[in-house]
Amino acid sequence: MNRSIAGGLTLLVTFCCLFMSTSLFAHSVDDGTQAFLSTNQGVSILPFIYIGAKHMVTGYDHLLFLVGVIFFLFKGKDILIYVSLFTLGHSITLLYGVLNDIQVNAYLIDAIIGFSIVYKGFDNLGGFRRLFGYQPNTKIAVAIFGLFHGFGLATKIQEFQLPQEGLVSNILAFNLGVEIGQFLALGVVLILFSFWRRYRTYLTFSVAANTLLMSSGLMLVGYQLTGYFQS
Repeated sequence: MNRSIAGGLTLLVTFCCLFMSTSLFAHSVDDGTQAFLSTNQGVSILPFIYIGAKHMVTGYDHLLFLVGVIFFLFKGKDILIYVSLFTLGHSITLLYGVLNDIQVNAYLIDAIIGFSIVYKGFDNLGGFRRLFGYQPNTKIAVAIFGLFHGFGLATKIQEFQLPQEGLVSNILAFNLGVEIGQFLALGVVLILFSFWRRYRTYLTFSVAANTLLMSSGLMLVGYQLTGYFQS
């Protein structure tokens, strides 16, 4: 197999692995983390930074959305702007949701997050222009979906009913950890992209990659809505 095709297939396989690992990663929290969150008292900055980073690195839905966001961004400035908008959005709702005890149904918010992946893949394929003759503002869309992703994070952390003592410091630390995890995961994705973009197959396989992205999002939506109607 020539190197250009191998480069394209590498990222496609990466997409599949990210999604197919749902049973291992998803939004699951390991037993040790659950025990810590359930019993922790007071300020614990470093543990919450670690938990936030781990949650983002293993949060396949957030990562798939970011992959869609940066797929056709070739300039570092554009990547920084879009990722910053996403970061601002999910930071606002994460902090606001937890500190004000805003409860959102976990299945519904995760279904919306799944839909955000479908939306970005569809947008990358030029679906809005082709079907509706209209292109939504991509920056506004990323910021809005960032808000929903933040509520997803807030919903997960609220399940553990954290004590009020040290809550603000701990949630700020958790959010910092989320940003660190996002930076690390995004760095890996950008390294893969920088390799793949050397070859023509980046554009050749772009339709397949974004179709796979949409399919993953649709499966997430279906899974979460099934959970909602069965709960």
